[in-house]
Amino acid sequence: MKMNFIDLPQMISASGSMTLPGSKSISNRALLLAALAEGETQLRALLDSDDTARMREALAVLGVTMLAAGEGNSPPFPSCGGVPRRGGVVEGCPEGVGWLQVTGCAGRFPVQQAELFLGNAGTAFRSLAAVLAFAGGEYVLKGVPRMHERPIGDLVDALKACGASINFLENEGFPPLLIRPAVIRPDSVVKIRGDVSSQFLSGLLMALPLTGTQTTVEVEGELISKPYVDMTLNLMARFGVTVEREGWRAFSVPAGACYRSPGVYQVEGDASSASYFLALGAIGASAERPVRVEGVGKNAIQGDVRFADALAAMGATVETGENWISAARPAAGKPLTGIHLDCNHIPDAAMTLAVAALFAQGETTLTNIGSWRVKETDRIAAMATELRKLNVRVEEGVDFLKIAPPDVTHPLKPAVIDTYDDHRMAMCFSLASFGVPLRIRDPGCVAKTFPDYFDRFKAIARPAPVIAIDGPTASGKGAVSARVARSLGFHYLDSGALYRLTALAARKAGVDWTDEASVAAIAARLDVVFHADGVRLNGEEVGEAIRNEEISSGASKVAALPAVREALLFRQRTFHRAPGLVGDGRDMGSVVFPGAQLKVFLTASPAVRAERRFRQLLERNEPAEPDAIQADLEARDARDRTRPVAPLRQEPDALLLGTDHLGINEAVATVLGWFSARN
Repeated sequence: MKMNFIDLPQMISASGSMTLPGSKSISNRALLLAALAEGETQLRALLDSDDTARMREALAVLGVTMLAAGEGNSPPFPSCGGVPRRGGVVEGCPEGVGWLQVTGCAGRFPVQQAELFLGNAGTAFRSLAAVLAFAGGEYVLKGVPRMHERPIGDLVDALKACGASINFLENEGFPPLLIRPAVIRPDSVVKIRGDVSSQFLSGLLMALPLTGTQTTVEVEGELISKPYVDMTLNLMARFGVTVEREGWRAFSVPAGACYRSPGVYQVEGDASSASYFLALGAIGASAERPVRVEGVGKNAIQGDVRFADALAAMGATVETGENWISAARPAAGKPLTGIHLDCNHIPDAAMTLAVAALFAQGETTLTNIGSWRVKETDRIAAMATELRKLNVRVEEGVDFLKIAPPDVTHPLKPAVIDTYDDHRMAMCFSLASFGVPLRIRDPGCVAKTFPDYFDRFKAIARPAPVIAIDGPTASGKGAVSARVARSLGFHYLDSGALYRLTALAARKAGVDWTDEASVAAIAARLDVVFHADGVRLNGEEVGEAIRNEEISSGASKVAALPAVREALLFRQRTFHRAPGLVGDGRDMGSVVFPGAQLKVFLTASPAVRAERRFRQLLERNEPAEPDAIQADLEARDARDRTRPVAPLRQEPDALLLGTDHLGINEAVATVLGWFSARN
């Protein structure tokens, strides 16, 4: 079965610009307020992601009418002059620009009884739970198992203080919920904890205009993620409801307040998503060619836009315009420096700093991040666990993380990163590829907020170059590849050696080469060390042992086993490091490094290859018969070309190099010339 992962090589630089997708936090708030308002609202640049899809689906079940381009309406389009197409995207505009027209229901949903499934969309679940508490109907709210582990008791207690009728259907204090019509308590003063999730306060504030009465909310304890509450107040004001406030301690919603459409509302680009690309710039971009994000700028209402200030504090070169921000490495060749930061103002974007800290001098400490523990996963524990896989020293506490950068005694190591069905884990750890190659499991979880994230990442980040040289046995590819690597100062991967080592390890373990599952298990745990003079297997020098004819034949047999190839795939890709790699084998260009900068298919006739192998064996004082050698080579060729997984073949974009009449020096010069031309 095909694994669900993405492998990232080591990146060496970053540059370019990109238009951000719409903010998830703003999109879901704007959708809900537009649905509650009087009149029709056109929402522009609305994010299309799993979380916003859950909100749209729920509103549709509740009877709210929402129309996008191509669905029978024709509101005015964005000023870029593009042509509308189905789904709200406008061709000719920057990616992500589009619109959705929402017909508001003036505070009362047409459907008064419904069951809603909201996946793991926290912003949708919490805000809808609050609003439906005063919507006059009977509703059941459910989500995925992780959503049922995310606390909501503090919000429910505050809603009940205003007269809401809400029951927990399974565990006290947690979803799923049963909501029945409320008995409104006039002129209420309600208290809500501020130190668990700012979404509780935001949801409560957005719901209170539906009560029709004066209500004051008092915050107990320190309010975390204050910028998200500020965002909520800004959006409520745009939809006609002004909340009076006393700092961050008390908020008053006046009697008779009701939402009214602003006509058109433009969603800002997602500042949390901007953090990954700005960090790319701070780690790998020059001041002359920075990374620039468009869609947020100096006047953004999202708190996470201040992530740029954190990068500047680390020494990055940061510039900000009305609707854009750019970032590059520190000036004058200086390194980034670690920081100690209270992250109350950037709770989501702070996750990006935890990985960016790997490229700074000195420790980085992120504090006031307790809200991470009640997100899509326990992000403090998850971040610490995955950083340790990279050999990073991490100290974690109830509401802090301390990250020590790599050094000689603790270098970064390639790792397989688990994402916990958390989009931000996947996106944050992509940055670690500037230090080492890595594998990210379940990359599709980014669809929650940024469906095409990895495509955008690859458009900005530049990997170390690869030259993939494939060809049949004894064609000379090993000697040519090794010399090309030395000439360029690149790493060298003899992929065949890994299969030979697997065959040797299986033989030593008494495992038959046709026992696919057992051989794959051996391949997955190979204890191999390559060094200048050879290779060690389980601490034993085996450079000569893996070159005899028996093990060579065994290598060809185990290489035909799909499970073995799967087990060795990431091991081979960990060689893709700076400054570059030359890899030789049978499937370097087709499977292992399909994006190689240069692909070469190096071959020779069976007779010439048999003669070369014959001479090699004579030099080792091993018995040899030319006809038998040629017959064996042809049998291996047939097996390699017909195996069901990764057969030997010349890729369409590979250059053919025949070596029947070429010496090694001539072949090396040819490959180097081709590579120079590609550069």
